[in-house]
Amino acid sequence: MTLNRRFTPVSLLMLSINGMVGSAWLFAPLYAAKIAGPAAIIAWLIAGVATAVIALTFAELSVLFPVAGGTAQIPQMSHGTFTSFIVSWIAWLSALTMAPIEVQAILQYASTYFSSLIHLENGVPVLTGFGYLWATILMLAFCVINIASYKGLVRFNLILFLFKVFVIVLTVLVLIRTSFNTTNFTGGISNMFSVTGWQAILTAVATGGVAFAFTGFKHGVELAGETKRLALAIPLAIVGSVVGCLILYIGLQVAFIGALNSGALANGWQQVSFTGDVGPFAGLAAALGLVWLVKLLYIDAVVSPSGAGLIYVTSTARILYAMSQIGYLPRWLQYLNKQNFPVAAIMVNFVLGMLLFLPLPGWQAMVSFLVSGMVISYAMGPISLLCMRLEMPNEKRLFRLPAARLVCPIAFYFCNLLSYWCGWETIYKLAVAMAIGILFFIIASIRGRLTVPGLGLKSGLWIAPYLSGLVLISYLGAFGGKNVIPFGWDFLVIGIFSLVILYLAVRNRASASDYAIDQRLAAISTF
Repeated sequence: MTLNRRFTPVSLLMLSINGMVGSAWLFAPLYAAKIAGPAAIIAWLIAGVATAVIALTFAELSVLFPVAGGTAQIPQMSHGTFTSFIVSWIAWLSALTMAPIEVQAILQYASTYFSSLIHLENGVPVLTGFGYLWATILMLAFCVINIASYKGLVRFNLILFLFKVFVIVLTVLVLIRTSFNTTNFTGGISNMFSVTGWQAILTAVATGGVAFAFTGFKHGVELAGETKRLALAIPLAIVGSVVGCLILYIGLQVAFIGALNSGALANGWQQVSFTGDVGPFAGLAAALGLVWLVKLLYIDAVVSPSGAGLIYVTSTARILYAMSQIGYLPRWLQYLNKQNFPVAAIMVNFVLGMLLFLPLPGWQAMVSFLVSGMVISYAMGPISLLCMRLEMPNEKRLFRLPAARLVCPIAFYFCNLLSYWCGWETIYKLAVAMAIGILFFIIASIRGRLTVPGLGLKSGLWIAPYLSGLVLISYLGAFGGKNVIPFGWDFLVIGIFSLVILYLAVRNRASASDYAIDQRLAAISTF
């Protein structure tokens, strides 16, 4: 059986926005403000622009190759098996973290009323046994909704989409109208003219939940194989979701900063605290006497993460499904139910997702790990696009990215900057995870599971210097590293590094094989 084309342009856009607007808006405005003060607004602009540029490269690729689990399939076409495995492994492991992140957020907010769900360990909110039971129930609910009914998924997605956007817009308008202290924005511009100010802004992008807030744009990539009217649907979903959410996020950040009482800033932005700051916007609303808004926000604290978690269960299963198709993982993961949903992949993700609560306790620990891996998988967008422009120059493209030779290097540079800004403490953990993935690849190769000819080791030679270079620069850099490469100079180092790796990756591309063409023709034949 094959996956059905079921998502319209509008439904895919709503899925992408729904997946993007999760727990980040509930936490990130506080964490970003603590790091960068009022200049956190600049952090949102940087993350939004960077993500939009990266997203544009995936828009062309996903229309050209409308396959399920594009994160695994597209690198397979441009660079072969080994590169595809590394990228899809990192992307899958990162995406797998999302559903547990959103469940953690739901339970952390709920702990305000049900203290038995969470307890603090060294200041980090960790699930209790009772909390773990509820985490299991919520994770299972996401899976059941995905498996039981496509119509149920779309209807539930529509309801969540409308409710979440309504609450965000209402919160912004009410907070600005009720309390808006313009003096809280003093110093935001001055931060742009100091080294420490810019370092704080960029740290907020990576570790304040800002970059995490935009990770949902790739749902359009993973679901391209099930989408109608690709030329409209994919660019609309991938780029439209980033732009739409950027507007919402900036509004939230402005409203949050303006609503803060001057007393909360007495000890500086890094020490910002107020009653109820475990749920920042609810805490602000309570301080302003907006009881009705507090209740609405606590309801949304369940609804928003639920929507994002639900959509990530949908798209993450497609990555695992694609990895199984290529042969990286057992074939039984390709099992589809009567409605052609990848049931086996969904349930495996459920089990592994539950295990992630143990080594990554707390919302922030999960977020940092997810961002560090996700942006590395983004790097294949600009690389693969340049490769396919060279290998398939005459292939008809329903969507063509203008000025690709300029946009792709910029997008690749942004990917590496975002990864670097996550800091050494996160990057080294990702390096360990990548080593485990390579072990799985070796086992799959020895057992002869791979369904495509050749390992693509030659076309994947750039992977080793790329990943090891990122780790080394992070270790020597100014974001949690040894500061051997000082802030400012690290931009130049990463710029030169990015150009060298991009050149190597494009030069060592795989030839456009019959496999790539056949995959595309098989995908579009179902329109």
